[in-house]
Amino acid sequence: MVKTNENLLVELSVIGEIASPTLKQSYRIQPVSGSPIQLPSVGGISYNANIGDPAVGILADHVEPGVSLRNPHEASNRALNTFACIGNIAHVISGAAKGVTGWVTGKHGGVEHVMIYFPNRADLDKMVIGDKMQIRSMGTGLKIEAFPELTILNMDPALLQELAAFSPAQDRFVCPVTHKVPAYLLGAGLGEETCQSGDVDIQLFDEDAVAKFQLNSLRFGDLIAMEDCDHRYGRIYRKDWISIGVVTHSCCIQAGHGPGVTTILTAPKHVLEVKIEANANLKFFLNE
Repeated sequence: MVKTNENLLVELSVIGEIASPTLKQSYRIQPVSGSPIQLPSVGGISYNANIGDPAVGILADHVEPGVSLRNPHEASNRALNTFACIGNIAHVISGAAKGVTGWVTGKHGGVEHVMIYFPNRADLDKMVIGDKMQIRSMGTGLKIEAFPELTILNMDPALLQELAAFSPAQDRFVCPVTHKVPAYLLGAGLGEETCQSGDVDIQLFDEDAVAKFQLNSLRFGDLIAMEDCDHRYGRIYRKDWISIGVVTHSCCIQAGHGPGVTTILTAPKHVLEVKIEANANLKFFLNE
């Protein structure tokens, strides 16, 4: 166990409802071939795209795993997207699935959705668009006393303790990841003023880079390291920094886009170290 300031954090309810899929364009243009294509996209209930499943190589465009939540009121949705943290428990409070619980697994900027994972996929069959879920949000402001230079974002204290079990070092925090991604592959989401919500996309349009960093094996829920990235107050390039995040939506067609990543840790490399682990996925860490 690492010593944190968890006893000072406030646990606060936030609420959303299952968001309908939306479609703003007739088709996307593939940036390499210039060909038009239409694919399933954001929102709704993804019955066969969930945590642990492939996020790349599927016929999808920004598809969100599990269940996508949104609050119809703008200020309330901003609170939902800011205060809900990965690993928080979500309670279904209306509809045929009332009483079922799941976990927050990520946030998607632009559309401003929060994604929820239900390990029992039969529960998804009971849900309909508009069903409400309440999240016991906790994690905003979380810190580890021994690592003041380590910034923690969007993460439940219990998930942090799970990750800390991989960190035997006393002078730095060691976190498991499945992949390392160089800063030059990051696209949509750069320059945002905060990483307390939303995500940044990994571009997959260069075949050599995809092969070099094995990005075709990305799964929903994978923890990945973004090198030379400082995500404390927005997403910027900064040499000798590292940011760790969770893959939260699928591959994309649109130029500058790709699998989305919600940040959970950021620090200088002398404070934050990564260790490649094949099982560094939320499916392994969340208590089913």
